[in-house]
Amino acid sequence: MAIVGGGPVGLCLAAELAAAGVRTLVVEARTEVSLRPKATTLHARSVQCLVRRGHLGGLVSSRGVRTSAFHFAGIPGLAISAPAGEPEPVLKCPQAELERHFEERARAAGARVLRGASVTAIRQEHDAVRIHAQGPQGRFSWRAAYVVGTDGARSTVRELAGFGSRTYPATASAMTGRARLTRPGALAAGWHRTRRGWLVVKNAPDGTVQLRTLNCQAPHEDRQQPLTAEELCREVSYIAGRDIGLTEAQWLSRFSDFSRLAQTYRVGRILLAGDAAHVHFPIGGQGLSTGLLDAVNLGWKLALTVRAGAGTALLDSYDLERRPAAQRVLDNTRAQLALMRPGSELDPLRTLIGNLLMADSENGLGAMISAQDTVLPLHPGGASAFEGRFLPNVPLNTGQGQTDVIRLLRGTDRLVLLLMGERADAYAEVARAWSSAVRVVHAAPTDDITSEALLVRPDGYVAWAAPGEPLESVLRTYLGPGRSAREDLAAVVTRSRAARPSATPAVR
Repeated sequence: MAIVGGGPVGLCLAAELAAAGVRTLVVEARTEVSLRPKATTLHARSVQCLVRRGHLGGLVSSRGVRTSAFHFAGIPGLAISAPAGEPEPVLKCPQAELERHFEERARAAGARVLRGASVTAIRQEHDAVRIHAQGPQGRFSWRAAYVVGTDGARSTVRELAGFGSRTYPATASAMTGRARLTRPGALAAGWHRTRRGWLVVKNAPDGTVQLRTLNCQAPHEDRQQPLTAEELCREVSYIAGRDIGLTEAQWLSRFSDFSRLAQTYRVGRILLAGDAAHVHFPIGGQGLSTGLLDAVNLGWKLALTVRAGAGTALLDSYDLERRPAAQRVLDNTRAQLALMRPGSELDPLRTLIGNLLMADSENGLGAMISAQDTVLPLHPGGASAFEGRFLPNVPLNTGQGQTDVIRLLRGTDRLVLLLMGERADAYAEVARAWSSAVRVVHAAPTDDITSEALLVRPDGYVAWAAPGEPLESVLRTYLGPGRSAREDLAAVVTRSRAARPSATPAVR
């Protein structure tokens, strides 16, 4: 397996695949982790999924019912809550720290991370993908069962593989950078709307401030032109309506509300995740979370495809589940930008939204921003209220003692068939034909789960619940035809060997 792009999304995916026993190579153009300030927010559903996968150890705090204050379009009052037993609903962590965290986990699980190499060509073959790259040590070539592009908004993989996209042109211009105010206290920390745009100011520990500007008059004339300290200073002063002096400016860049969504996340054996698949205006801290949810969704599906011969429908479900989720993020960020336009004609609407946020903590916007309202598409014939929904972290009493959903799923790369009813043995017998991909767990009935049997995915979502369509039908859809345990073991060994890329790249 090859992953092009060594940011948090690519390294999280690498950690998932390597932990599942899939030989994994990450190719990253940068030679080291970038210290440029980027995303700092992980929302509730991404935190919940990552914790279930065994990630974020040492980064999340203890569980409990928590509510975090947030904003919608810069309007304060949005509450994001998490159920009892879950980690905090909003985790603040610099992207660079997350990247180092996932790289350490990926390497520890056996993934190889090759830095300083840029992909130059990709060619799909009958049963694999050939990748060519260029680095300081020369040219390289690999052959991998699948390739995933996690190489950012200007994805080389997306372009080389010919993925089509739906785009939304830029209408506004924005800038960001870190600097020191020549007059300390000239800008207070927080979100500031003026008649000319927005200033977002965040104090840094070293006495500098992280600045973001938003000017809705027009997009940048040349988005790729490097931003200068003088331009940032002029823009900050213009929006503030007074002279603001800046010194020691660094990490300067431009951005806009240009948005893109790939028309598909999979072309044969090449897939996209993260910013390579979707780009949107960075409001609400949803970009990093959306990308990591891509990785968590895709990781176990690729692992079961490579190791257990899962059917093509399983990989197809990645696009069916994650692309609509990204479209929702694009839609809500565009809606937020519309509210952020400084015209006074929007003041009544902003006031109305603000009052609704303050008056009703269950308004649904918090669940949308944190992706906790995500319900996956149902299988034809699905009849259970559990199917497609996220399984809360409820306590469970299994044959091995007391546990909960987080501990039950932590680190597993298989679906979990959770059995709590009188027909447990019958369901377990059905699952035997997929023993390499399904782990059977017997538990005592609980008031928290009203179904006698649940098929729980590694990412925490319920794939099937009784009553519903026959379990055998769902397993066949997810995993392909079942087989005897002996046949299954032989197939796993054969596929695992065939899918591994060469240990040493062929130098060309």
